[in-house]
Amino acid sequence: MSVTRRQFVRQSATLAAAAMGLPMVASSRVLGANEEIRMAVVGCGVRGGTHVAAFGKQPGVRIVAVCDPDRERVAAFAKRVEASYGNRPAEVGDVRQLMDRKDFDVLSVATMQYWHSLPTIWACETGRHVYVEKPLAHFIWEGRQMVNAARKYNRLVQVGTQARSRGTDQQVIEYLRSGQLGKIQYIVCFANKARTPIGKRSEPLPIPETLDYELWCGPARKEPIYRDRIQYDCSFTWNMGDGESCNQGVHEVDVARWLLGETTLPRRVMSVGGRFVFNDAGDVPNTQIIYYDYPSAPILYEVHNMRAGKDSKTMPSYRGRGVDTCVQCEGGYVMMHAGLVYDNQGQEIKRFSGGEDHFGNFIRALRSGKREDLNAEVLEGHLSTNICHAGNISYRLGQRASAADIRAQIGDLPVFQEMFDRYLVHLKAHDVDPGESILGPWLQCDTDNECIQDNSRANELVKGFYRQPFEVPEVKV
Repeated sequence: MSVTRRQFVRQSATLAAAAMGLPMVASSRVLGANEEIRMAVVGCGVRGGTHVAAFGKQPGVRIVAVCDPDRERVAAFAKRVEASYGNRPAEVGDVRQLMDRKDFDVLSVATMQYWHSLPTIWACETGRHVYVEKPLAHFIWEGRQMVNAARKYNRLVQVGTQARSRGTDQQVIEYLRSGQLGKIQYIVCFANKARTPIGKRSEPLPIPETLDYELWCGPARKEPIYRDRIQYDCSFTWNMGDGESCNQGVHEVDVARWLLGETTLPRRVMSVGGRFVFNDAGDVPNTQIIYYDYPSAPILYEVHNMRAGKDSKTMPSYRGRGVDTCVQCEGGYVMMHAGLVYDNQGQEIKRFSGGEDHFGNFIRALRSGKREDLNAEVLEGHLSTNICHAGNISYRLGQRASAADIRAQIGDLPVFQEMFDRYLVHLKAHDVDPGESILGPWLQCDTDNECIQDNSRANELVKGFYRQPFEVPEVKV
């Protein structure tokens, strides 16, 4: 039996076996050019603070509610809004109760990724537009449900892949598509960001009394925490996070796919990596390389969360950059985020600059009411997030392998072999045995159905796990 969100709240004792359904608001308010936009923000962490600051300064936008299962964080956010903008927003602990309110038009989702889908879908169902952080979804399947919800209820949903509003990336794409640098040969996406171990406790972390832990876990498995901190570090566990390839890499992969105009999963994908040196409670790789096989040009991804060496203060780089998307063409290459164009000898020949505010772009699209005015519409976020998930699925199905075995699986792919060479140099700098690496299988993707061909284990990770009663609903358009 389906129940309403209000029933969900009122009948918590009996809802464990019930599915959730939310009614459409009878009439959602039209946001004209001069209408005040009333916004609620869910997720009162670091990124939520960015949302409050960015949206609060937009003309005609008022933050009317903040929401988080930690009442201490909610109160702090409410005070921040009041101090900055003069109005005290409502303080809400449960996002389901937030949806019952009639005093806001737009939802800003700044939770961790495992809590992105449900608020987005619920907001669309209740007539709200949504700005949702990257990566769009925790699993491929749920991302499609978010797209379907936006379509079914005709809502505007913007994803926080802000490179879409960066003028450098937009201009570079136009330049490369003009053919002035010749044919694209391959694209290397890299995210070399320093991370530290998240700790490994012998006893579970005590849950703060200010936190509704049941609600905080939501659709994820409710497990004891053995890391040192409860909040952001959950990004580095598969239960609640998706590793650096989704956390940061989705930005770089997104602009690569945007440039190529690809609108599906790659034909095949394979990943190699491991969680090295960090003896902690994390289980996602801190060193990873991935090959995405596209017909127009291959997209490759690499991440290094460890510094260049054991005693180094610097990070590994690719052609002098730590985080960027490098497009190699016949006549040279481009660093997309930097807006820099080089010839094949490494001499700069052109540069681009400019852009607009990504949050402001969302507000302007709300006022126009046009989906095409969004720089990072939900379908684009879904397609790019899928790519990152596919690489992680290969990794999660992998097994330990020697360097020789990995080379054999890479096969006749020179650029991937070169990436593996950099990978080995990095491991050697930390005295890591390459035989500790996880070699994922080559996965053949079903590009029509957003899943993996003939692999039930892989497709379990496509659909994902949802804890009752927080199942993500199937949304049919």
